Amino acid sequence: MAVKFKIKKGDSVKIIAGDDKGKVAKVLAVLPKTSQVIVEGCKLAKKAIKPDDKNPKGGFINKEMPIHISNVAKVEGE
Repeated sequence: MAVKFKIKKGDSVKIIAGDDKGKVAKVLAVLPKTSQVIVEGCKLAKKAIKPDDKNPKGGFINKEMPIHISNVAKVEGE
């Protein structure tokens, strides 16, 4: 059975727990199977990437990691 959430892609949410507590940002993706959301600019992790055609040197990028949906609250009117 699929779980339905009130938070959708593009909504503004406030982080209510964790290292980014208090930040207000936009939802980039909702992951219903794991009850998580990916929020723009929050819970960043440094990831190593191999060299390829787009990035010939390789190196590191900062990537948003999923946050459990219980740790975010929808912000109305923004």
